[in-house]
Amino acid sequence: MKVRSFLMLPVLALAIVACKSNGSSRAAAELEKVQADTANYTTIQWLDSTVNFGTVNFGEQVKVTFRFKNTGTKPLILSNVVAGCGCTVPDFTKSPVAPGEQGVVTGAFDSNKSHPGSVRKNIRVTANTKPQQQFELVFTGELKEK
Repeated sequence: MKVRSFLMLPVLALAIVACKSNGSSRAAAELEKVQADTANYTTIQWLDSTVNFGTVNFGEQVKVTFRFKNTGTKPLILSNVVAGCGCTVPDFTKSPVAPGEQGVVTGAFDSNKSHPGSVRKNIRVTANTKPQQQFELVFTGELKEK
């Protein structure tokens, strides 16, 4: 009985991984479908596309926020949000943003993974918008040694 249970663990683990990866690939396929559907493109207004976080001590965590508004007539969907480096972890409004509503893209910047001095980092965003679908959000600041 113990041998059979032991053999079932790898099979169960493989099944869980397969289900999870199938779900994420299905979600990726849906996002590609949204990006390809130009009839449902909308327009976006970035209320903050550049943020200066000021001066912080080296080693501190910094959170930056970029706000946007759906200025079109269709739901706005952010399909890809990627930080320009490993020192920033992006997050964003994942649900569709209705016309007239606002959403956010945030970046959690770990200054331990950077160097003291001037900082200029970016987050790249892809959305179902016209006339352009890709945007670069920039944040800057100064890291001083403790």
